Amino acid sequence: MKKEIEIFISKEWPALLTDKNDYELLDTGGRERLERFGKYTFVRPYSDAVWERTLSNEEWNKADGKFWSTKEGAKGGWNMTHKVEFKWEMSYKDIKFLASPTPFRHLGFFPEQVSHWDFIENTIKNAGRPIKFLNLFGYTGVASLFALRAGAEVTHLDASKQTLDWAKENQNVAGLDKLPMRVIEDDAIKFLEREEKRGNKYDAIIMDPPKFGRGPNGEVWKIEEMLPKLLSAVRKVLSDKPLFVILTSYAIDSSSLSLGYALEAMMKDFGGDVQAGELCILEKSNNRIISLANTAVWSV
Repeated sequence: MKKEIEIFISKEWPALLTDKNDYELLDTGGRERLERFGKYTFVRPYSDAVWERTLSNEEWNKADGKFWSTKEGAKGGWNMTHKVEFKWEMSYKDIKFLASPTPFRHLGFFPEQVSHWDFIENTIKNAGRPIKFLNLFGYTGVASLFALRAGAEVTHLDASKQTLDWAKENQNVAGLDKLPMRVIEDDAIKFLEREEKRGNKYDAIIMDPPKFGRGPNGEVWKIEEMLPKLLSAVRKVLSDKPLFVILTSYAIDSSSLSLGYALEAMMKDFGGDVQAGELCILEKSNNRIISLANTAVWSV
């Protein structure tokens, strides 16, 4: 594994300001972040922002809504100061998808993952062979859309039926509904164990396991206990010539190097290389690079 910590960042979001559906990280500070999602701006918690804001309070107060964390002593959840649609269209590099405020402070996608979306699409396009792509803990499926457009046969898995309905809706909004994407509601490890027995193999896998969760039948997921088991199960469904594996975590407090070492051990029989680092967004107010998640990528 490369010893330095990589900065995974795409500067494409600020470069697409002619697109009304674009995203911007406008400012950070005071343990919060100010962001634009299409035509709306929101304030969300960001506990790492222990510095002062760059923009004025007046700019921050123009936000259409704010998510309050229960840690702040207030009633948790969204407080909208202006009328906000239930869902609206966003786009990145001509892939359309839907955004919506959720009870968990997210808006249906993670903007810092655009560098992974670019990597997924470009790597699959350049593979020169058919690729079977598996998106574990796939959420609303934006990464799956870029794999689909690149020509992969996609399997998209999540334990939440509501989230999977959103993923299907995104596929339709993107105009990719005629392309091959299996959408499956299941517990990740149970699914992998069944796929191993069936002899089903995948060339490219992306996974973003949560800190805590429950499967469709009440299965309990705790990342500290389950990550080694997950990686072992993933290893058993890899094809003989895997293209890449991406592991991302918003839940592990340790360095991204931990993810990198775990992925390196899992992929030791395949050669290739592992990059470990941080998923970041460029802040518009003063060009700071803001880290939002840990990640590790293995590729040939």
